[in-house]
Amino acid sequence: MAEHFSKVVELLRLEASAIERSADRLDEANLERAIDLIGGCKSKVVVTGVGKSGVIAQKIAQTLTSTGTVAIFVHPSDALHGGLGVITKGDVVIALSNSGETDEIVAILPTLSNRSVPLVAIVGNLDSTLARKADAVLDASVDKEACPLNLAPTTSTTVALAIGDAMAMALMEARGLTVEDFAVNHPAGRLGKRLTMKVSDLMHESPNVSPNANWIEVVKALSKFALGAVNVVNGTGVLSGIVTDGDLRRTIERTNADSLASLTAEQMMTSGPISASPDMLAYDALQLMENRPSQISVLPVVDGSGVCVGLLRLHDVVRSGL
Repeated sequence: MAEHFSKVVELLRLEASAIERSADRLDEANLERAIDLIGGCKSKVVVTGVGKSGVIAQKIAQTLTSTGTVAIFVHPSDALHGGLGVITKGDVVIALSNSGETDEIVAILPTLSNRSVPLVAIVGNLDSTLARKADAVLDASVDKEACPLNLAPTTSTTVALAIGDAMAMALMEARGLTVEDFAVNHPAGRLGKRLTMKVSDLMHESPNVSPNANWIEVVKALSKFALGAVNVVNGTGVLSGIVTDGDLRRTIERTNADSLASLTAEQMMTSGPISASPDMLAYDALQLMENRPSQISVLPVVDGSGVCVGLLRLHDVVRSGL
């Protein structure tokens, strides 16, 4: 078991060293040219590769797209059978090949040239057809694969991926992409939700009662809406207060039986409660509920005119994945 551990550590260090050496091998002029071509692309970036390089190409395309550079993956075999139609003038192609002689990639090079499509090569062999035909060549060569037989693409694909990621991040910074911009492309992720999901996306229809509603009416409203609270609003819909299940219970406990008949929502409610606006980020509303000496589980939602338009529950915010 210890032997396995030491071997894994050794191979991780081998790949890490290969990435470090790739930084020294990159040619500055070629790298700047590649960044300029991709950054100045007015259409889309097409990333291509075969086998393991194809998998890395897909990941680079996805990383570029999620960080502000529109990119797609096209398999060169598909391109040779009609898929070339997706590559048009104005595009930029990034081709990955360790050998630089991958048949399917070499076969599409004349078409790229005829269409005046710039080519960036991430290649392990600088003396190869792909390298010679490329407008910018990025050296992804390695001294040794992590594979014990020095055959399976391991270190070479790691280096190619690292180069692709580094370019994507450099382009992201050059474009001035903000956290908010990143979140827009990741709406399902936690970061995206925190920066894009609003109270209006999660709130319920406002469960309203009038200030003079008696306690039986309040109970019926609490049961009808089943949200754990009702908003107390005046005749024009402006928020006066909120009555929670707890408010109702505590008020009844301290009220004489003879006085129950005259008990109203106004007497039970919490006046001037903390509220949220429909346009407030749901994450900010969550902070309002949690970051206080005594947490609250519901927030009335009030528009700019003070009219109560909804109710937000802590349960719904948490369930959304924030």
